[in-house]
Amino acid sequence: MLRRALIAAAPLVLLAAAAEASDKKEDKTPVGQYVDLSPVALPIVVRGQLVNYVFVYVRINLTNGANSVKLREKEPFFRDALVRAGHRTPFTRPDDYSVVDEAGLSAALTREAIQIAGPGAVKSVVVTSQSPKKRIIMPRPKSAA
Repeated sequence: MLRRALIAAAPLVLLAAAAEASDKKEDKTPVGQYVDLSPVALPIVVRGQLVNYVFVYVRINLTNGANSVKLREKEPFFRDALVRAGHRTPFTRPDDYSVVDEAGLSAALTREAIQIAGPGAVKSVVVTSQSPKKRIIMPRPKSAA
Protein backbone atom coordinates (compact mmCIF):
# COMPACT_ATOMS: atom_id res chain seq x y z
CA MET A 1 0.00 0.00 0.00
CA LEU A 2 2.82 2.41 0.89
CA ARG A 3 4.61 1.49 -2.31
CA ARG A 4 1.54 2.41 -4.40
CA ALA A 5 1.25 5.77 -2.66
CA LEU A 6 4.92 6.54 -3.35
CA ILE A 7 4.54 5.59 -7.03
CA ALA A 8 1.44 7.77 -7.33
CA ALA A 9 3.17 10.75 -5.66
CA ALA A 10 6.41 10.54 -7.69
CA PRO A 11 5.09 12.44 -10.78
CA LEU A 12 3.74 15.21 -8.55
CA VAL A 13 7.11 15.63 -6.85
CA LEU A 14 8.86 15.83 -10.23
CA LEU A 15 6.41 18.44 -11.51
CA ALA A 16 6.79 20.55 -8.39
CA ALA A 17 10.59 20.49 -8.69
CA ALA A 18 10.41 21.51 -12.36
CA ALA A 19 8.01 24.37 -11.58
CA GLU A 20 10.25 25.63 -8.81
CA ALA A 21 13.29 25.56 -11.11
CA SER A 22 11.48 27.54 -13.82
CA ASP A 23 10.37 30.15 -11.27
CA LYS A 24 13.99 30.69 -10.23
CA LYS A 25 15.06 31.23 -13.87
CA GLU A 26 12.37 33.85 -14.45
CA ASP A 27 13.41 35.84 -11.39
CA LYS A 28 17.04 36.11 -12.54
CA THR A 29 16.37 37.50 -16.02
CA PRO A 30 15.44 41.19 -15.95
CA VAL A 31 12.67 42.25 -18.27
CA GLY A 32 13.51 45.40 -20.17
CA GLN A 33 10.96 48.12 -20.52
CA TYR A 34 9.98 48.96 -24.07
CA VAL A 35 7.18 49.92 -26.42
CA ASP A 36 6.86 47.95 -29.65
CA LEU A 37 5.21 49.88 -32.46
CA SER A 38 2.84 48.23 -34.89
CA PRO A 39 4.42 47.85 -38.34
CA VAL A 40 4.64 51.09 -40.29
CA ALA A 41 5.05 51.48 -44.06
CA LEU A 42 7.58 54.21 -44.81
CA PRO A 43 8.05 55.66 -48.29
CA ILE A 44 11.30 55.48 -50.25
CA VAL A 45 11.46 58.61 -52.40
CA VAL A 46 14.12 59.27 -55.05
CA ARG A 47 14.30 62.64 -56.83
CA GLY A 48 10.77 63.45 -55.68
CA GLN A 49 9.31 60.19 -56.97
CA LEU A 50 7.96 57.33 -54.84
CA VAL A 51 9.83 54.14 -55.72
CA ASN A 52 9.05 51.77 -52.84
CA TYR A 53 7.62 51.26 -49.36
CA VAL A 54 9.49 49.56 -46.53
CA PHE A 55 7.58 48.04 -43.62
CA VAL A 56 9.48 48.67 -40.40
CA TYR A 57 9.08 47.24 -36.92
CA VAL A 58 10.41 49.62 -34.27
CA ARG A 59 11.05 49.22 -30.55
CA ILE A 60 11.36 52.17 -28.21
CA ASN A 61 13.53 51.16 -25.26
CA LEU A 62 12.59 52.89 -22.03
CA THR A 63 14.62 53.75 -18.96
CA ASN A 64 14.14 51.82 -15.73
CA GLY A 65 12.26 54.70 -14.11
CA ALA A 66 9.74 55.06 -16.96
CA ASN A 67 6.12 54.01 -16.54
CA SER A 68 5.94 51.40 -19.30
CA VAL A 69 2.20 50.75 -18.92
CA LYS A 70 1.37 54.43 -19.38
CA LEU A 71 3.79 54.77 -22.31
CA ARG A 72 2.45 51.67 -24.08
CA GLU A 73 -0.91 53.43 -24.17
CA LYS A 74 0.81 56.20 -26.16
CA GLU A 75 1.91 53.78 -28.91
CA PRO A 76 -0.42 55.41 -31.50
CA PHE A 77 1.26 58.77 -30.82
CA PHE A 78 4.73 57.26 -31.34
CA ARG A 79 3.59 55.58 -34.55
CA ASP A 80 2.00 58.80 -35.81
CA ALA A 81 5.23 60.70 -35.13
CA LEU A 82 7.17 58.09 -37.10
CA VAL A 83 4.81 58.30 -40.08
CA ARG A 84 4.95 62.10 -40.09
CA ALA A 85 8.75 62.13 -39.87
CA GLY A 86 9.05 59.50 -42.63
CA HIS A 87 6.87 61.52 -44.99
CA ARG A 88 8.43 64.88 -44.10
CA THR A 89 11.97 63.67 -44.83
CA PRO A 90 12.00 60.09 -46.19
CA PHE A 91 14.59 57.76 -44.67
CA THR A 92 15.94 56.80 -48.10
CA ARG A 93 19.40 55.30 -48.39
CA PRO A 94 21.32 56.27 -51.51
CA ASP A 95 22.76 52.78 -51.95
CA ASP A 96 19.68 50.60 -51.40
CA TYR A 97 15.99 51.34 -52.01
CA SER A 98 14.87 48.19 -50.18
CA VAL A 99 15.79 49.33 -46.65
CA VAL A 100 15.48 52.52 -44.63
CA ASP A 101 18.25 54.61 -43.12
CA GLU A 102 18.16 53.13 -39.61
CA ALA A 103 20.40 55.78 -38.04
CA GLY A 104 18.28 58.61 -39.43
CA LEU A 105 15.05 56.92 -38.38
CA SER A 106 16.35 56.27 -34.85
CA ALA A 107 17.55 59.85 -34.44
CA ALA A 108 14.30 61.38 -35.71
CA LEU A 109 12.04 59.10 -33.68
CA THR A 110 14.14 59.52 -30.54
CA ARG A 111 13.58 63.29 -30.69
CA GLU A 112 9.85 62.81 -31.19
CA ALA A 113 9.56 60.08 -28.53
CA ILE A 114 11.22 62.28 -25.92
CA GLN A 115 8.64 64.98 -26.61
CA ILE A 116 5.77 62.48 -26.31
CA ALA A 117 7.05 60.50 -23.30
CA GLY A 118 8.77 63.30 -21.45
CA PRO A 119 12.41 63.77 -20.49
CA GLY A 120 14.22 60.83 -18.96
CA ALA A 121 11.81 58.15 -20.20
CA VAL A 122 13.34 57.10 -23.55
CA LYS A 123 16.66 55.25 -23.65
CA SER A 124 16.91 54.43 -27.38
CA VAL A 125 15.00 53.60 -30.55
CA VAL A 126 15.83 50.45 -32.49
CA VAL A 127 14.58 49.15 -35.84
CA THR A 128 13.97 45.47 -35.07
CA SER A 129 12.94 44.39 -38.55
CA GLN A 130 12.23 45.77 -41.99
CA SER A 131 10.94 44.33 -45.21
CA PRO A 132 10.40 46.06 -48.54
CA LYS A 133 7.16 45.96 -50.49
CA LYS A 134 9.25 45.04 -53.54
CA ARG A 135 12.90 44.33 -54.19
CA ILE A 136 14.40 47.00 -56.41
CA ILE A 137 17.55 46.82 -58.47
CA MET A 138 19.48 50.03 -58.10
CA PRO A 139 19.33 52.19 -61.24
CA ARG A 140 22.47 52.73 -63.26
CA PRO A 141 23.86 56.24 -63.19
CA LYS A 142 22.97 58.25 -66.28
CA SER A 143 25.88 58.94 -68.58
CA ALA A 144 26.97 62.52 -69.12
CA ALA A 145 26.74 62.19 -72.94
